[in-house]
Parts: sequence; C-alpha cells; structure tokens
Amino acid sequence: MPEPTPIPTEHLQFAMPPTHAGVEEERRHRKERLVAALRLFGRYGFEEGVSGHVTVRDPEFTDCFWVNPFGMSFALLTVSDLVLVNGDGKVVEGRHHVNQAAFTLHAQVHRARPDVVAAAHSHSTYGRALSALGELLDPITQDVCAFYEDHALYDAYTGVVVDEEEGRRIAAALGPHKAVILRNHGLLTVGDSVDAAAWWFLTMERCCQVQLAAKAAGKPVLISHQDAVRTREQLGTDLVAWINYQSLYQQIARSEPEMFG
Repeated sequence: MPEPTPIPTEHLQFAMPPTHAGVEEERRHRKERLVAALRLFGRYGFEEGVSGHVTVRDPEFTDCFWVNPFGMSFALLTVSDLVLVNGDGKVVEGRHHVNQAAFTLHAQVHRARPDVVAAAHSHSTYGRALSALGELLDPITQDVCAFYEDHALYDAYTGVVVDEEEGRRIAAALGPHKAVILRNHGLLTVGDSVDAAAWWFLTMERCCQVQLAAKAAGKPVLISHQDAVRTREQLGTDLVAWINYQSLYQQIARSEPEMFG
C-alpha cells in the first residue's frame, strides 16, 4: 500500500467570518447571531432576572441597535422577538419594551467606540465575585493573557446605571480595550462581531472563576510581562475570538433551530 499523500492545505475547510451580499443579509446574520449568543448566555446561567443584555449595531442605521426585549427569557428568544432601539433608547422596531438602564450603558459604549459592533453585559456569578474585589485579571493562565493590558476596571459603584453621564464614565473607563470590570457589578465585553463580544464574555467569566479558585488555593505564579504580551498577540484578537466561538454557535444553532423563527 502506498504511503498516504497529504491533502493540499487549500483543499481543507476552515471557517472564517462571512461576507454579505447586501445590508439585509448582514442584518439578518447579526440578528441570528445575537439570539444565539443570548440563548448561550441562558444555557450558561448568566441570566439574572431582567439583568443582562447583548446589543449589536444595525449595519445600515449605525446609531440603532438590536437588543433583547425587557423581561423575556434568554432561553426562549427568537429573531422575531428582538427590538431595534435608536441612540436615545427609543424602540423603532419591535413590539416589546427595552431595559432603559441597561441600554443607557450600551448606548454610551457604542457611541464612544464606533468600531464596536456588539457589546455584552450580564450579571454572571464569577464576574460579579471578582468585581466585588475591585481588581483586574492577573496573567496566571494562557487563556487570561488574551485580556492582559487589554481590560480595565471601573472603580466605582453608584447604583443602577440610569443616566447618560454614568454610562459615559464607564465607556471612558473601557477606553480602547475589549472588556471592563464594573466594580460591585460585573463584566462588560465588546467586539467587532456578536461572536467576538460573546466569546470574550464567556471566556472572561471562566478566567474570573480560575483566578478566584487559584487565589483561594494559594499564591498563583504570574506569567512574565513579555510572555503575556506575546500570548495576547496570538490569542487576543477579535478574529481569534470569532474562531473560538464557532463550536459554541454550532451547538446552539443545531440543538435549538427554532430560535431563527
């Protein structure tokens, strides 16, 4: 039997972010990805009452954002349930209310960062626990190096975010980074796609869990600055986040196809 011949690399499949034929196709894609992310958040237990939101910028009306409706379970959302909200928080498409306090935060982040397509915030357990300590993530594992010198701490808590000024302060704390820890509140992540923003939230929550566990067990050994920077350059881009997220998207899309109705 002859030795097997390697298959040319160009003949192997490798998923990359899709391109779209027009704005309607891109809008549908973003809405489907938004619902899938919200259902995943529900599956991972990130839903806490009416708290928790993911927003995605409309590809045509860039000061308008698709978001989950107020009071609806993440686990039951479909594409038709989503609402479109303008930059002032007014519903312009859909039949449900939106959580004004949550949208105030998201609106200011999107306004300050035109490069941000999607933003994710939820009251996840370990994110809240780490936020209560008022500290950043330390470079103690390979995964967390994606956030090394690329996340911030909003070191204040003044209650539920209900005014634009508070939202602007949080957006300023986020700065150019991919994530911010809101002290005594939780996590917020951003990305150039829903997939990236959702992946950053999911993996950041796990990094919070690891840091809390490691510090409870002893004194973690830090990765050096040079190695942490090099690892961030390898793992910390939105494209890498998108690639990492695809297996999770495939799971939820195939197991819960009714979400696309």
